[in-house]
Amino acid sequence: MLTYSFEHEDKPMYEYLYECIKNDIIHQKIQPHEKLPSKRAFAKNQNVSLITVENAYHQLLLEGYIYAKERKGYFVSELHYPHYISHHTPNFSSIPQQNYRIDLKSNTVASSQFPFSTWSKITRQILSSQSQELLSRSPNQGCDSLRRAICLHLYAFCGMNVLPEQIIIGAGSEYLYNLVIQLLGHDKIYALENPGHQSISKVYHINHVTYHPIPLDSQGIDMKNLYVSQAQIVHISPQHHFPTGITMPIQRRLELLKWAQNDHYIIEDDYDSEFRMRGKPLSPLFQIDQNERVIYMNTFSKTLAPSFRISYMILPAHLVEIFQQKLGFYACSVSLLEQVILAKFIEDHHFEKHINRMRNYYKSIRDAFLSQLSQSPVFSKIQITEENAGLHFLLHYSLADSDQTILKKPKR
Repeated sequence: MLTYSFEHEDKPMYEYLYECIKNDIIHQKIQPHEKLPSKRAFAKNQNVSLITVENAYHQLLLEGYIYAKERKGYFVSELHYPHYISHHTPNFSSIPQQNYRIDLKSNTVASSQFPFSTWSKITRQILSSQSQELLSRSPNQGCDSLRRAICLHLYAFCGMNVLPEQIIIGAGSEYLYNLVIQLLGHDKIYALENPGHQSISKVYHINHVTYHPIPLDSQGIDMKNLYVSQAQIVHISPQHHFPTGITMPIQRRLELLKWAQNDHYIIEDDYDSEFRMRGKPLSPLFQIDQNERVIYMNTFSKTLAPSFRISYMILPAHLVEIFQQKLGFYACSVSLLEQVILAKFIEDHHFEKHINRMRNYYKSIRDAFLSQLSQSPVFSKIQITEENAGLHFLLHYSLADSDQTILKKPKR
């Protein structure tokens, strides 16, 4: 029977138990396909509640470290980690910047929930300081204070450990995708999930690069088709795929990292991981990548408002020098004032509180909607999936006709 000590632990018990089991699986102290103790027996042996064990097992199951067999219990997954390749420490150097003006787009958020009073207070504080920084050019990768704040937030939120020099601030994800194409090359073959965000394929199309839509299976992007495509760069959203809602398990993530070892790159789009409705945040692919093959993308459009047009990407360390050499002439496309305000908003923990408040708000809307669905006459014909993964879920409706038959029917 597995036994762990819970003394002097200041984190939730289920999270500590999950980490202990995960570490034992990673270091093969628990062998692949070995059966884990039953939840009740484990809870009694550890002198913890049943819900603690259930939550720990649920997180392990969600990330793919274990799998379940009906009426038999939980078993350890067989994991194959890619070979680690060491890299030199890059020389980070600053390059003179230029300023450019860009058009801003807007989308929709729950505007009634935005912390206007807090944002206004911070804005007044920043402006009243009459800091010379506000009248200076922003570094091309974004202002130092915001990049440092993002580093601290990512470490506290999901354990990511990155340097400010690796972060590039940009006005929206589409802008950053254009930079990635210029950085990695127009002559490369790109791949993206099918179905997926249409804006990504449009960026590839307008840049005249070769790209292939790769179908999905139950675990995410299909690896066989990815190899056949001969792509060198692939765009994925492993935490919460849009629109299917799939959360990519650990084994598929490791398969992707193994694929990327051959001088390939993975663009990881982590667009709404802050709003996972159940369990702790999943570890980004960037975090478990040991070979510097993952480019991480995220945005404040979902957490704050699209009108800010503030997104960021994190480059592997060896790409930072290349970025500065090839694209160092670009100016940061986000207002310096907005960057400084957002940095203060994060540093003073207002961002963390805002995320928690918004998560509860969106969860209440989801629960109310699902409650109404359960009382609907069509409830017996529908199935809800991925309702805890993020800001959208799937509703499956049972019909006598197949998808192909419906598509062939004439539109009226």
